[in-house]
Amino acid sequence: MKFFSSSFILYSMDDIFTGIAQAVQLIASGDAALYEIIWLTLQVTGTALLFATVLGVPFGAALGLYRVRTRGLITALLYTGMGLPPVVVGLFVYLVLSRSGPFGSLGWLFTPSAMIAAQIIIAFPLTAGLTMTAVQSVDPALRVQARSLGATRRQEIWTVLTEARIGVIAAIVAAFGGIISEVGAVMLVGGNIEGKTRVLTTAIVLNTRTGDFELAIALGLILLTLAFFINGAMLLLQRNALD
Repeated sequence: MKFFSSSFILYSMDDIFTGIAQAVQLIASGDAALYEIIWLTLQVTGTALLFATVLGVPFGAALGLYRVRTRGLITALLYTGMGLPPVVVGLFVYLVLSRSGPFGSLGWLFTPSAMIAAQIIIAFPLTAGLTMTAVQSVDPALRVQARSLGATRRQEIWTVLTEARIGVIAAIVAAFGGIISEVGAVMLVGGNIEGKTRVLTTAIVLNTRTGDFELAIALGLILLTLAFFINGAMLLLQRNALD
């Protein structure tokens, strides 16, 4: 048993080192298929994050600023959405976009549009819920001061959002992390079609299933590198917001 464990560890380490070497080789060689997958990953995730931010941040800000009768219910739904399994979201989007579904006529199933729709649903509760929390943490006296200086409602909201900007950026970062690493939903609604809907996460799953662990590790390292640099850029933006 000890011999088996040692051999397994050595085999796994060899896979990792081979994967690192293969990742560098793939990037350096300018592999067209790889860059197509990377571009589609960034396109799908970036578009979904943009929509989730544009819709979620104002919604969360309004929910944090104004009291409505259903705020408790909406908050509970947002918090539930934060922990919603992505595969459940994928199933819901699949049923909605299938031929017998209400939006089947759009023809989005097994296209990047369906993947974007699924990722928006995953990211929206994060951007809205965390923005709401950030806005609620702002001193209420700031709103009173803004009103006393003659600020309009829109200016008042912008003032509060500016004060809560660190938390808002954190909400966007959390949403980005939640969707760039997501695999279940995009696999269901995208179908992992080569050259059409294959992204980094689904390519990793495919290569793992076929036993090509070195390539799976290489793609995983590329995904981690992308996430690192994008999160680094957002962290820099967050630091600039503090100045």
